[in-house]
Formats: sequence, structure tokens, C-alpha cells
Amino acid sequence: MTAATSGANPNGSTATGRPTRLPRSARRKQLLAAAQDVFVAQGYHSAAMDDIAERAGVSKPVLYQHFPGKLELYLALLDTHCDAFAERIRSAMAATTDNKERVRGAMRAYFDFVSHESEAYRLVFESDLRNDPAVAERVDRMERLSVEAITETIMSDTGVSRARAEVLAAGLCGAAQVSARWWLAGGRVIAQDEAEQLITTLSWRGISSFPLSGTEH
Repeated sequence: MTAATSGANPNGSTATGRPTRLPRSARRKQLLAAAQDVFVAQGYHSAAMDDIAERAGVSKPVLYQHFPGKLELYLALLDTHCDAFAERIRSAMAATTDNKERVRGAMRAYFDFVSHESEAYRLVFESDLRNDPAVAERVDRMERLSVEAITETIMSDTGVSRARAEVLAAGLCGAAQVSARWWLAGGRVIAQDEAEQLITTLSWRGISSFPLSGTEH
């Protein structure tokens, strides 16, 4: 009998309340989704493994089979979101040779991240566990990888030194993050596309003053 015919629900339990046996990868994904909901709603310190197990519709022993503790759950979520975000920045740099569009792509990555309905950005940018070394290391790595992706693009196109390109890249990332969070906290008074375009225009007017390699200033 399949899960569908036995009345299984998305939490992996049957209509009679008995848990179904999901593949390990599917169960892990389910537990992470439940943990994210709880962490976003309550913060790390207020969240409990009981809350996460209840949200996932599983027993605590099942939860502990996959994650030995609350911190491991949180770090797994950070790994997922930080790596995915850094990849979005890399993809924005590789998607086009139009540098203005690259800037727009970087801005869009930040705005999309903070505006996503999952509110996963709170785990990264507003964590009440930010001072934990393991958490700080993951967030710092995400920021470093994002800056590095933009740095390489600036260096290859303008010929400025790495140190200078890193400062420029960090400035772009900082402007994008702060602006996106300000826009969201302010209630999205203007449309996301317009907000992205405003910050793109501001940033592009600065970065475009650096001549491309092989051109005269």
C-alpha cells in the first residue's frame, strides 16, 4: 500500500497517526523546513526541539535520529541558505557580460532573499545566535564568497588591484543588504523592481566611473 492510498499527510504520518517511513533525504528536508518555521517565528533561544518535532509531525526520537541537537539543525539551515545565496551572486556575475546587468543581478539577489515568504534571511542577518563562532563562520563565509565573486568580475573588467576591487565589491554588497532590509522593514512602500533599480542606478553611477581594461579613463 502506498502513502497516497494509506492516507499519508505531508508531515509523513498516516490518517491513523502512525508515521510513515520517508527516505532519509526527504525526512531531513521535512525536518529542516519545520525547524526554519520555528526558528523564524521564535528565534533560536526560544525555540525548542519539542516545538520543531511537533511542527514536523514526528516524535522527538525521529528528530534526534537526524540531528543531535538544536544547534546542528540551525547550522544545517545556515549552510543551505548561505551556500545558495553565494551561488546566486556567482550566477549573477556569470549570467551576462553587461556590467550594469551584473550589478542589477546582485541587487536582485539581496532583495529576493529578504522578501522571500520563508523569511530565511532572518536566520542569516538577524540571528540571536550571531555571536556563536560556528554561526558567525557561516555568515562570514557567505559574505566573503559574495564579495569574492564580485571582486573577480571587477578585477577582470577594470584591471584595478585586488585590494581595491574587494573594497568596491564589499561596498556593493553592503549597499544591497542594508537597502533591501530597509525597504522590507519600511513595508515595501515601493515595488521591489523599482527599489532594485534605484539601488542599481546609485551603485552603477559609482562603479561605472572605473574604466574597462584596455580603455582610456
